[in-house]
Amino acid sequence: MKTFMHLGSAATLFLLAACGTAESNNNEQSGSTSENFADNASEENSGVNQTASEDDEQKTNSSSDEQTEAENNSENSVEPASSEDLKGMEVHYIDAGQADAALLTFADDNDDYSILFDTGNWNSTDVVDYLTEHGTDSIDILIGSHPHADHIGQMDMILENMEVEEVWLSGDETESATFERVIDAVMSSDAAYEEPRAGESYQAGPLEIDIVNPDELTGDVHEGSISAKFTYGETSFLFTGDAEAHTEEAMISRGHSLESDVLKLGHHGSSTSTSSSFLQEVDPRLAIVSAGENNQYGHPHVEVIERVEDAGIDLYSTHIHGTIIVSSDGETLEVTSDTSGNVEHQEEADESGSDENTSSEQNSNNEAASSENCIDINSASIEELQQIHEVGPARARDIKDRRPFSGVEDLERVSGIGEVRLEEITSEGLACAE
Repeated sequence: MKTFMHLGSAATLFLLAACGTAESNNNEQSGSTSENFADNASEENSGVNQTASEDDEQKTNSSSDEQTEAENNSENSVEPASSEDLKGMEVHYIDAGQADAALLTFADDNDDYSILFDTGNWNSTDVVDYLTEHGTDSIDILIGSHPHADHIGQMDMILENMEVEEVWLSGDETESATFERVIDAVMSSDAAYEEPRAGESYQAGPLEIDIVNPDELTGDVHEGSISAKFTYGETSFLFTGDAEAHTEEAMISRGHSLESDVLKLGHHGSSTSTSSSFLQEVDPRLAIVSAGENNQYGHPHVEVIERVEDAGIDLYSTHIHGTIIVSSDGETLEVTSDTSGNVEHQEEADESGSDENTSSEQNSNNEAASSENCIDINSASIEELQQIHEVGPARARDIKDRRPFSGVEDLERVSGIGEVRLEEITSEGLACAE
């Protein structure tokens, strides 16, 4: 029988009550490179408070009410698994281009578990295809760190085509068509829904999950990114979505246990994240970047690469290594990847034509897309404009009122579309100006 428990004391918001069951089968992928980390066990576990043991219950059962409570505690208690009892876990940092997706798979007794942290970009099926190729037909916990299309992009497809037991979202909202599709898919599914908060702890079989962000929502979706530490035996993995430096500092200030063996670098390796103080606090042995080859933002940024390498941390990136799999037996880690190579800074694309991802190449891509997918911001209807990332009815009307635009970058004239949101719209590749 699968065990999945909320062990934290903080209040949790459930919007859907139904809870399905899920089983998963995951085939092992072997990459062309492999590296062992024999002495990488973290000395600090997550500190999840377990319920009373049976012996303690028997000592405290002085009344019938206490006995009933103790029996309930006994039924729900989960003994922490020792490393000797663990069957092994794999964390697949999926090559999803300029997007995020990571699959955690492990077993306990006769039960298989699958947790997916982020789901890739909306304009691809690469994450769904990867799950299918590796025999994953159900997900126990489906997590969207924050509601941007490069993190929840394929969540609706997963909900519509796989059994999903629980969905975790931050609670932040956007006006994008992608977000609306995801919410519709959640509401139409049998999955339970939860918005985890910092300080809460969960147990999924032998895996402990500690939420370290968000503490509360501010309306800044990056600041609200779900960030979690996954502890398996004596090994640990930290994910922070697109949380930026000020949010990392807040995690430190709240006193969370952040030390982890593997750190997924925030915001695709952007210099907005992975501050020196945060890197020092986490003190990882491995750092993973999820970034697209020749992406227009130049991710991962050179400052971050140097910061990681100067700290003696082994660095991997999907744009160099493809999908990266970190295997844990509860004490040691092994890394396999599709290819080998060193992570280097990628130049940002510009209009000079000097970069590999030149504006002429982007224009060519837009021209190729225009016959089918391009949404011309100078002529599209309000309904069509809402298909663009982060564009809802109000913003679509604003776009229509401010026409004409000299280019997609001119959308900064629209209320609510700043530098970060414009980057995401441009990355999406759906909008054009003709």
